[in-house]
Amino acid sequence: MTSSRRTWWITGASRGLGRALACAAADAGDLVVATGRRLGDLPTGKRLVALQLDVRDPDAVTTTVDRIVVDHGRIDVVVNNAGYGLVGALEECTDDDLQAILDTTVLGSARVARAALPHLRAQGAGHLLFVSTTGAVGTMPMLGAYNAAKWALEGMAEALAAEVAEAGVRVSILEPGGIDTEWATGSMAFARPESAYDGLRTRLFGTSEVPWPAAGTGGGTPPEKIATAILAHVDDPDDDRLRVLLGDDAPDQVAAALTGRLADYRRDPRFAPALERVQG
Repeated sequence: MTSSRRTWWITGASRGLGRALACAAADAGDLVVATGRRLGDLPTGKRLVALQLDVRDPDAVTTTVDRIVVDHGRIDVVVNNAGYGLVGALEECTDDDLQAILDTTVLGSARVARAALPHLRAQGAGHLLFVSTTGAVGTMPMLGAYNAAKWALEGMAEALAAEVAEAGVRVSILEPGGIDTEWATGSMAFARPESAYDGLRTRLFGTSEVPWPAAGTGGGTPPEKIATAILAHVDDPDDDRLRVLLGDDAPDQVAAALTGRLADYRRDPRFAPALERVQG
């Protein structure tokens, strides 16, 4: 896949990591089909093709795949990046809130993967990437719906990796930590707030205001740095990791989450011997 120009399809490419990755892959010499709900927001330029797509629309997903294959001959790398955050305690989230985030993050990614897989299997090669988060290892209060969507995404992607390995299709789950993008502002949705959670909101986010002031995320790893790391992972055929940590703070976040989980499991006296058997 590194010997000639590849064709990428990146969803949710209008901003943030998706946009940075689209531009980085195009700058590296690959052809990138960047899709998003608003055509005018997508990056354009040399080796960048912008197509309008809402991953919640199954027919549009299928049409997009067919168009990419007809126009460009193949698809090599598919990046499921479309998604958004949702702030709200479980009590505050309605069924519509939950269905919407799951439809975009989980079902949207499933639609994209299902549409692309017949072409990847026919080629005998391809790479499916699912943009997750360190929040799929641990959780944070008021982000439970977002955590649920990403946990479901990872479960689906991990099973898929085993399903398609014999067909020559590679699957990666990308777990970035904090990224300096508009994710916490322009890409954030908010459940209708209940006053009972105002104190928790203030302790966590510095304000009980919903939506909070659109002043940016206030830090994190630059998306261009994350994009460079993703390109390096895709370029390396020997990097067979299923889960790929991305960003300066990702290792600490995952270590903290797993430490807490292991502490619970180790309270069962059967767990430590089981762990030794598996590791040994």
